[in-house]
Amino acid sequence: MLTESTITTMLPVTDSERAGHFYADSLGLKQTGKGEDGTLYFAAGAGSIGLRAMPAGAQSENTALSFEVSDLEGEIKTLENRGVRFQDFEMEGLKTVAHIAELGNERAAWFTDSEGNVLCLHQLVSVQSG
Repeated sequence: MLTESTITTMLPVTDSERAGHFYADSLGLKQTGKGEDGTLYFAAGAGSIGLRAMPAGAQSENTALSFEVSDLEGEIKTLENRGVRFQDFEMEGLKTVAHIAELGNERAAWFTDSEGNVLCLHQLVSVQSG
């Protein structure tokens, strides 16, 4: 059943070695293998991330994956200490304060990996009933 399948998110990368260092060193993920085609695999939650070499321009301008975290500020600080640079936005419907956007019952912060893929950290917040 698909509902019980472990999911691997495949991300396009231009330089597998550079991307591998980013995911290991900057994000702190553990590499679990390398496919015959050169795809690098990293453990992430209940699934994994596969970094597959693709031509430049294959990266999406939209969020490719989002990590759900319990302490958004703490994760941002940890990643910034490892050299990750978070994006800030100020446009209609989306404004960040200290890199964090408030989106209903969710808070989020975005950054790009070494290959230009847009990644996100998000934290669910409890909704107070009136």
